[in-house]
Amino acid sequence: MEERAVNEDVMQKKHAADERAEPADVVAPDRTPLYQEHVDLGARMVEFGGWLMPVQYPSGIIEEHKQVRSGVGIFDTCHMGEFVVRGKDAALLCNTYTSNNVAALAPGQAQYSYICNDQGGVADDCIVYQFPEELNIIVVNAAPLKSDYEALEALAERHGMDVTLLNGSEETGKLDVQGPGAAELVQRHTDTDLASLKYFRAVWGEVDGIHCLISRTGYTGEDGFELFFPIGETVRLWRLFVEGGANPSGLGCRDTLRLESSLPLSGSDVAPPYNRNPLWAGFGRFVKLDKGVDFVGREALQRAADDEGGERLINFFVTGRGVPRAHYPIMKDGTQVGEVTSGSYGPTLDKYIGMGWVTAGLNKTGTQLEVMIRERPVGIEVQPRPMYKKGKA
Repeated sequence: MEERAVNEDVMQKKHAADERAEPADVVAPDRTPLYQEHVDLGARMVEFGGWLMPVQYPSGIIEEHKQVRSGVGIFDTCHMGEFVVRGKDAALLCNTYTSNNVAALAPGQAQYSYICNDQGGVADDCIVYQFPEELNIIVVNAAPLKSDYEALEALAERHGMDVTLLNGSEETGKLDVQGPGAAELVQRHTDTDLASLKYFRAVWGEVDGIHCLISRTGYTGEDGFELFFPIGETVRLWRLFVEGGANPSGLGCRDTLRLESSLPLSGSDVAPPYNRNPLWAGFGRFVKLDKGVDFVGREALQRAADDEGGERLINFFVTGRGVPRAHYPIMKDGTQVGEVTSGSYGPTLDKYIGMGWVTAGLNKTGTQLEVMIRERPVGIEVQPRPMYKKGKA
């Protein structure tokens, strides 16, 4: 993170100091500063992207999901990564590194984008922030964080760009406050006028006296904020919002919320293989082939744009009985035509839903296909995106 969130006086490890020693050949999952908070709340902890994270609390995934849709939920997202890019070529480097057009951003604006490999596959998805004084911040996912940063460093060096890079991930705390009640809750603790902060905009401000980057973004399909701050303040802010009425929410409901909202999961729905590039996934609006910068993967993505074959990513409802799981075969007339990448029960839609890749031409809304569940075919129907839209169940 930038400014006070990257000061040396607040630097500390994200995992707890009392983490038990492991054998030399075993890498123990990291812990965020909220690990004990989650345990004390009765959360079920799981390994995710190299971190021990809460998958659900005693109320359960469905109740947590409903709380975010109707009220306000809070997520621990301290495991995610934040890269600071400063200097004359900061925006140019970000534009060369990612698929969207960073040059189109106004100060304080955020942008969803992809980090691609040379083959056009998705190494990660990210949010890029543009700020004055030649400053950009890139927010990435936990699992590919190290490789993402190494690729950024290598790209800057290869092109001789005038930039200073900082991996601020270990010094930065992050909480997501999401739901229709998020603005009212956060506004109680800040003088920043949140009503004037538009979607995918960010501003520096104070929350309960703590210097924060307040971003009107999220991964739930609801209104909400992602807050970035010095990591030493994480527990204090978590307790502030939980005591104020935010419902602790785990990875389980985060997944069902984003799946209903047709938001892809990096590494699953969009992934490194060339045939699972963002264009064929249907997210071409985040790939600007004509932005005038030879960004990583551009040539391969141009070939994909010109190729009507390959695979396409679909969203679907299950019309029969059964739960679609990742890697279950998708069938058409007895022949496998693809596979599921994400699947679950959608509490708001009250349907079993999923995402998956199928042969091009089978991705049109209304197409009837089947998923093999426990060795039997179960009907599915291709749906438009998003399957859930805020305010419309």
